[in-house]
Amino acid sequence: MMKKTAKIIFHIDLNAFFATCAILKEPYLKNKVFVVGGQSSYARGVISTASYKARKYGINSGMSIVDALRLYPRLLVVPVDFNHYREMSNHFMSLLREYTDIMIEGSIDEAYLDVTKKSEEMHPIKIAKEIQERLMTLYKLPCSIGIAPTLFLAKMASDMKKPLGITILRKRDVEQKLYPLDVSKIYGIGKQTYPKLIQLGIHTIGDFMNLDHQSTILRVMSESSYLNYRNHVLGNSSNTIDMEQYKIPKSISAETTFNVDIMEEKFILEALIDQLNQSYRRLKNYQMLTKTIGIKLRNKAFDTITRSITLDQYTDDVTIIKDQVENLFETYYEVDNYRLVGVHLSNLILKSDVKLPFNLFTYEKFNA
Repeated sequence: MMKKTAKIIFHIDLNAFFATCAILKEPYLKNKVFVVGGQSSYARGVISTASYKARKYGINSGMSIVDALRLYPRLLVVPVDFNHYREMSNHFMSLLREYTDIMIEGSIDEAYLDVTKKSEEMHPIKIAKEIQERLMTLYKLPCSIGIAPTLFLAKMASDMKKPLGITILRKRDVEQKLYPLDVSKIYGIGKQTYPKLIQLGIHTIGDFMNLDHQSTILRVMSESSYLNYRNHVLGNSSNTIDMEQYKIPKSISAETTFNVDIMEEKFILEALIDQLNQSYRRLKNYQMLTKTIGIKLRNKAFDTITRSITLDQYTDDVTIIKDQVENLFETYYEVDNYRLVGVHLSNLILKSDVKLPFNLFTYEKFNA
């Protein structure tokens, strides 16, 4: 068991979540090679999640469906169903909140929990097993759980055993458990960086952590990034779950109050579009999609009109969103003196890759 002075952080990751949801809806898929993703045209389709059977053929998320079909011509492609994913995610998150109030949703299918207090009455392994078993029994959702003293190490630990793994990663375990792993396994090192490291002979995390290789690594990475990754791997990074800082918004809005009452239709629309632009920047920063778009108009008598429209598909296309704002304005605007206008985007989801909309190093930029 971990030292009492250490924080006990869980990172809980639902295994192949989209694929699991697909099997829950269509049980026949359980024994099929399939992926979730794509559009009406396979030529443009990208895989959101590959089932474990598909992964055995080298098929992974982010791959084009055309390339996947070359690897396995009989591949089944299942369309995404965000409403179902959100429903199952809500069950997942609700169950986790029974164990701690200190929790952040990393994305639709993963969360960080501080269970330090809960661990005073129940061993962390027992907590993890109970969560894992309840998720399977109640919702048939398999998960992997990483247990560590920091968020970064918990994330690394949860990736080490999939599916249905539970991994403890203490600071004293890092050299034994992490150093032999491929350098690409360092959370946060991008797909463009780790191939360059490998070309330079930095094949494992142990190679990366060897100070003799520092000058070599700095040929492809800034010194601040290098030192940052070292601190994370050594367990010297954050162990604090700041729920406000990591919070994924349920809605995004912006509004402005005029200094004087405004009647000119053109000026009011321009102000509305300005509020849209502010909201849209936040939508992009959080890497989210919206389905419901609305406007708010308040006249000098403080009568407030709020109107919205829900699209058939989620989008982050600024042209589509702007068109809907303008259509709402044209439909519901009445000549009057207005003192406030606003735009709101709701019914939000993360983009279909359901990765973190921030990483553990740069999340502050998403609170701009």
